[in-house]
Amino acid sequence: MQCGFVKPLSARSTQFACNTSFRLVCGRVKTDQVAATLAKKRNENMKTLYLPGILAMATVVVASNILVQFLLGDWLTWGAFTYPIAFLVTDVMNRVYGVAAARRVVFAGFAAGVLCSLIGTQVMLQGDGYSFPAVTLRVALGSGTAFLVAQLLDVQIFDRLRHGTWWRAPLASTLIGSAVDTALFFSIAFSAIFNGLETSNVPDWAQGTVPLLGAGMELPLWASLAVADWLVKLSLALIALVPFRFTVLYLVGRMTKNH
Repeated sequence: MQCGFVKPLSARSTQFACNTSFRLVCGRVKTDQVAATLAKKRNENMKTLYLPGILAMATVVVASNILVQFLLGDWLTWGAFTYPIAFLVTDVMNRVYGVAAARRVVFAGFAAGVLCSLIGTQVMLQGDGYSFPAVTLRVALGSGTAFLVAQLLDVQIFDRLRHGTWWRAPLASTLIGSAVDTALFFSIAFSAIFNGLETSNVPDWAQGTVPLLGAGMELPLWASLAVADWLVKLSLALIALVPFRFTVLYLVGRMTKNH
């Protein structure tokens, strides 16, 4: 077997190697720059795509804060039928654009709710010889806490179940989130346990005992309001599976077509 020594590179070979290395380095830098630019544009496009979700959530929250002032029967307000749409918006955003987009929408809705509450605390309504704010501190605190906790819980549960049957994630997350939302809001806003939060506006009217939904055991009025509210949310959670399915298919199809 013949053994030899590696010949030293000529000047021309050395120059060629340097040029090649330079081009490789420059090419890698340019590739990284292009990738960064594409990623930036992709993020900007994603923000534009889920902007309608942010607007939808803000609209639902504002509408619910207005409609909650109008009674429907003995146990409900019209706001009970608009507020559950917030879970539909969150779940669609979560399914199509992911957890980060869904949380962004939740925070936008929370900001809209805080703004509505601040405005409501400045609006004074006239009672029988007295005036009171349209939104008390307890109602504002209960509403904000319930919304943020329930919606973020909905996002988390949905993400855990997203790889199962298409209806399981939206149904489970909405049912659990709705139950938490109802429990937090009505207890903070009306339960006697939290009377110390705002001693100047104790909701005595909600703490008097009545038969549950007019026919059950004697419980504070706010318990009947809470149960009625949750039953509406339960019904709408089942109905919302239809628009959820079609909206997701439409948005996914549009994204696939654009790419």
